[in-house]
Amino acid sequence: MELHLIRHPRPDVPAGVCYGQADVGLAESAAEVATRLRPLLPADYVLHASPLSRARLLAAELGAPVLDDRLKEMHFGEWELRPYAELGPAIDTWATDPLGFRAPGGESARDMSARVLQWLDALLASPPAPPVVVVAHGGPLRAIAGHLLGLPPERWLGLDFACGHVTRLDVEDWGVVLKWFNR
Repeated sequence: MELHLIRHPRPDVPAGVCYGQADVGLAESAAEVATRLRPLLPADYVLHASPLSRARLLAAELGAPVLDDRLKEMHFGEWELRPYAELGPAIDTWATDPLGFRAPGGESARDMSARVLQWLDALLASPPAPPVVVVAHGGPLRAIAGHLLGLPPERWLGLDFACGHVTRLDVEDWGVVLKWFNR
């Protein structure tokens, strides 16, 4: 299976603000990003997307997406739309356990990864399909690619998906090939 992972366009959020599952707008045109990405995608594909508008708007420009809540970004609870500078020593606590830490009222990266990988397992268990395009967020894309590439979860943060770019993985019976990253 040919798998194309696209991170949503740049969100309209000030630098240094935690936005997670907050449904923020876009700082760049979804139509322009779609026009730039379309030549990198196959002619026919099945399209999946997060329902958050920053992913959904781009996906709608690329086709008729199947929206799935499991593809949403990590939920940061009370941290949503707050500047990181206001969070004080909680940031240090998060840094000591980036996978297990949970912001008040939110979910951990481990929780987010579990729901995303549940989606991936369902996709991989279905009959062979045409190429698949996924429009989602940095966290879910790290979980998908990191898992498929066999990286330990502690290394997934090193996969830095750029906004408005596409990454291609070919999933074969014998393993996974990273064809290209952040085009």
